[in-house]
Amino acid sequence: MTRPRLPSLIALRAFEAVGRRGSVRAAGDELAVSHTVVSRHLQNLQRSLGVVLVRAEGRGLALTDLGRLFHAEVTQAFDIIARATTLIRPAARPTLNIWCIPGLANRRLLARLPELTGPPRNWDINLQPTLSHPDLPRGEADAEIVYAEVIETGGAVVAEELVRPRVFPVASPAYLARFPGITTLAGIAKASLIHEESTAQWERWFELAGLDQLVTLRGQRLWHAHLAIEAARIGQGVALANEVLVAEDIRSGALVEVIPSTIHMGAYQLVALKERWNEPAIAALRGWLKKVLAE
Repeated sequence: MTRPRLPSLIALRAFEAVGRRGSVRAAGDELAVSHTVVSRHLQNLQRSLGVVLVRAEGRGLALTDLGRLFHAEVTQAFDIIARATTLIRPAARPTLNIWCIPGLANRRLLARLPELTGPPRNWDINLQPTLSHPDLPRGEADAEIVYAEVIETGGAVVAEELVRPRVFPVASPAYLARFPGITTLAGIAKASLIHEESTAQWERWFELAGLDQLVTLRGQRLWHAHLAIEAARIGQGVALANEVLVAEDIRSGALVEVIPSTIHMGAYQLVALKERWNEPAIAALRGWLKKVLAE
């Protein structure tokens, strides 16, 4: 009996990721492609099947009834392929698959990875900078490093706070020389602020700092902390940063703390499966992270 022509495997992967993540952007982060590529795969898949699988819902996407049915079957198929691959693949060096928020991965962990990949551990490390969250029970990652105030673990996962850094505004010496009046909260609020995804982080910081009347905040949005910090370093304005990410820039003089503060807005936390929490690899990763982030 002739097998029906199958849809594109790449398109199926994009659809499975969108259904699981709930947005095209999150799926693109996971698959390391742009959201436009994911959207094109979805359109091609729906066209080849002749059915509607997803619909717009708020700022994301939701599966249609047919989409949920198809997604459940496709997910099972990928799980079968994953198990079969593990079954026949020759034994290799241990690989530690870590998903991590981009700023920390780029600015603090990358330079220290040889401590994990070299003797005595000799691990293969897959460090994936992303804002998406892995499905740990399905084995998408061994551990996740996030920045959050509180993590709702419950059930299968455990989280441990690694460090709770101070958060403060930074700018380049050249920028502050051009605008010497930026010495108060009100002055900072009127400066060229550099935001991440939205103005929410700055709004929260001003609230905690005690600014009574908050003006409308403006400025460029760069999505990731390390991009905001780099924009501040090259003199484009004032960014919010934490001491873990900018310690070296402060020491070198590339960035200056605009005004002193004692504000904390979250913590770096390690998340892993409860059943794996005391495995040697996870325990070693936890210890290494605490060491790196404390220096």
